[in-house]
Amino acid sequence: MNLSLTQPLFAEAEAELIPADQLDSAMRKRPAPPVADETVKQRVRRLAAHCQKYRGSIRGRAVWQMVTTLVPLALIVAAMFATVRNAYWATLLLAFPAAGLLVRAFIIQHDCGHGSFFSSRRLNDFVGRSMSVLTMAPYGLWRREHALHHASSGNLDRRGAGDIETMTVEEYQKLSAFAKWRYRAYRNSFFLFGIGVPAYFILIQRQPWLHALSAKDSWKSVVGLNLALVAFYGPLIYFFGVSDVFFVALPVVHIASAVGGWLFFIQHQFEETTWEKTEGWDFQVAALLGSSYYDLPRVLNWFTGNIGLHHIHHLNSMIPNYRLQDCIAESPELSAINRMTLRDSFKCARLKLWDEGARRLVGFDELPARA
Repeated sequence: MNLSLTQPLFAEAEAELIPADQLDSAMRKRPAPPVADETVKQRVRRLAAHCQKYRGSIRGRAVWQMVTTLVPLALIVAAMFATVRNAYWATLLLAFPAAGLLVRAFIIQHDCGHGSFFSSRRLNDFVGRSMSVLTMAPYGLWRREHALHHASSGNLDRRGAGDIETMTVEEYQKLSAFAKWRYRAYRNSFFLFGIGVPAYFILIQRQPWLHALSAKDSWKSVVGLNLALVAFYGPLIYFFGVSDVFFVALPVVHIASAVGGWLFFIQHQFEETTWEKTEGWDFQVAALLGSSYYDLPRVLNWFTGNIGLHHIHHLNSMIPNYRLQDCIAESPELSAINRMTLRDSFKCARLKLWDEGARRLVGFDELPARA
C-alpha cells in the first residue's frame, strides 16, 4: 500500500449536518463553536485551515534542535561511562536526562519520517536513519507503519497499524476466559510500559516479523539498522567492554521506551476520544477529536519535542514539532480541545475498552459482572 505522508487539507468536500445529541456528545468538555450553526466537520475544517499556515520546515530551528539534543546526550553518556564501574548509582541518575534526550531524538526521527523536519526529503531520510541508530527503531519500517497509523487513527475497522490494541466492550465480552486474561495482561500498565514497549524497541524491531507490514516489506529496513547498530556499538564494546556498554545503554533505552510508550498511549487513550466505523469515519474529525492535547510543563515539552500537542500533529503532520507551539499560541480554541494535564493523564491508565453505546473509553470495573 502506497500512502502519502502529506495529509490532505480537506478529507471530504462537504460537511454533513450532525444531530444535536451527537454534536453535544462529540463536543463534551470542548468550547461551543464560535458560529451558532457550525457543524463539527465545519469547525474541524476551519481549524485545519489555521494549522495549514504552520506547515513547512525552518532549517535554522531544525539544526539547533539537533545540536541541543545530540551534544548534551553525548556529554551525559560520556559521564555515564566514567561512572559505570565505580559509582553506578550516578550512572542510573544520569540515565534519566539521557533518556529524555533520547525521546527528543526520536521526535526528530518522527518528524523526518513525516517529511516535515527539513524541506529536503533526502536530508530528512539521512537524519531520520541516523537517529534510528540511537532510538533502535528502523526508520523505513517505522515511517510506513506510522503513516498507516495516521491514515486509520480512530477507525474501528482499521485498527492494528501502529496502535495500542483496543477492543470494544462487545468484542471483549465475546472472548474466551483465556483471551480475556491475555487482553487484561496486555493492557496492564506495568506490563505494557515496563516490559512490553521496551521489548518492542529492543527485541521485536530487530526482526522483520510481528509488524503491520509483511516481513517482505520490513526486512530491508530492519537488517539495515541491525548492521548499523553493530557498526555503532562494536567500537564502544571494543573500548569499554560488553558489560559497561550494556549497563549504560540498557537503562537509557528502557526508560526512553517506557516514556515514549506512555506518550503514545495518552495521545489517543483518553475517555472522550473518538472512534468510528468506516462509514462514519472522517479523517480530520478523527485527527482532531481523537487525539489529545497533553499540556505538559515547559521542560517536559522540551524533552518530548512538543508531541503532546498531538491533536494538531494529527490534523497536519507536516507541521514540524518546533512550530506546534506557534500554531496553538495563535488559536486559543485549539488549546481547549482535549486538554489534559500531567495529573489528569494518570487517570487514563484505567481505561481499557471502547464503549460504542456510551461513546467513550471505559475501564474493566465499569463492565457488568457477567463480563
